[in-house]
Amino acid sequence: MNRREFSAWVGTGLGAAAWTGIAGAQPKVPVEGTNYVRLSQAATVATPGKIEVIEFFWYGCPHCNAFEPALEAWEKKLPADVAFRRVPVAFRPEPFVAHQKIFYSLDAMGLIPTMQRKVFYAIHVQHQRLDQLPEIAEFMKQNGVDSVKFIENFNSFSVQTRIRQAAQLSEAYKIDGVPAMGVQGRYYTSGSMAGSNDGMLTVADYLIQKSRKV
Repeated sequence: MNRREFSAWVGTGLGAAAWTGIAGAQPKVPVEGTNYVRLSQAATVATPGKIEVIEFFWYGCPHCNAFEPALEAWEKKLPADVAFRRVPVAFRPEPFVAHQKIFYSLDAMGLIPTMQRKVFYAIHVQHQRLDQLPEIAEFMKQNGVDSVKFIENFNSFSVQTRIRQAAQLSEAYKIDGVPAMGVQGRYYTSGSMAGSNDGMLTVADYLIQKSRKV
């Protein structure tokens, strides 16, 4: 989903086959400039000593919602030298900023593991907008989250700071659509570049290995 209409998506469903090969064919190696790009200027890495992998996403993106189960399964298998984190993007102030605040408030409370899928479900299955604080606070309360503490985080300076940092990082990676992934401040790939979201994970695995050799 891109910043223009939030609907242009090129996923073809062929990504996994492209990387693993068909009927025993030799696996293909991702191609720089086609399946991923190398940043002309390296982005800041938040976890020195480890290979940083970032998923750029938006709660309102249907492709991010569909990607979440595969991403969670992939994350659980990451080796110890890889640090994974999510970064919510904002292509315009609303509803993106409200959704960024949801993520960073839940993250501050240590609730991303239990609430990430629930937020996606509320937006994409229950058709809640979750773009106004009263609605958001009620949703949190219904899901067992301390709404008073959540609101404190939602309006906090620290969350505002993290939103500014997310904007800087999105700019550094030149994010124009989601979901997308950045690796070690050097490489960027997306579902459209990889052929599918599953293909994007395979390209990310390749870029992790590539980063170990640098």
